[in-house]
Amino acid sequence: MVRCMVVALLVASGLASRAQSVTDTVPSAFPDTLGWRYHHSPRKASILSAVLPGAGQIYNRKYWKAPIVWAGLGTCIYFISENNSEYQRYKTAYIALVDGDPNTVDEFNGAFSAQSVLNVVDTYRRWRDLSYLAFAAVYILNVVDAGVDANFVRFDVGRDLSLGITPTMDLGAMRSTGLCLALTLR
Repeated sequence: MVRCMVVALLVASGLASRAQSVTDTVPSAFPDTLGWRYHHSPRKASILSAVLPGAGQIYNRKYWKAPIVWAGLGTCIYFISENNSEYQRYKTAYIALVDGDPNTVDEFNGAFSAQSVLNVVDTYRRWRDLSYLAFAAVYILNVVDAGVDANFVRFDVGRDLSLGITPTMDLGAMRSTGLCLALTLR
């Protein structure tokens, strides 16, 4: 009985491997004339860019775009940091000016009024918030760029595209003769 089961398993595995080799030799419905472009996924490019900014651009083989993404995000992070530190500095000075305690002194030694320091605090807060918005915009553009670029990876921009410009005689809406310029892609 055990011997029959072993023989059956060997025969089944032999048939399975033969079936696999037959299916491997069947020609594909989609020839691999596009190479890597055929298997390229816009969804994967977008997810990669969302997880790690610039990774979608690298996946799309647009290597020169990744440093631009990193520079944009790095610049936004720099401005967020600088504006936040200045905001905190002037906010502390404003609190020292308006707390009513004569023992606390702001870092400017009373050279500026509380209102002017408050104006500077509001300015740096606004700039910090705009830097956060710029960071979000660069991040979203990074993901959108990766997705759009991945969609156009199979777009044919061959050398055989041409534009024909020809003048034509056409009848207008009021049955009057006019000149037209027709642009056609060949």
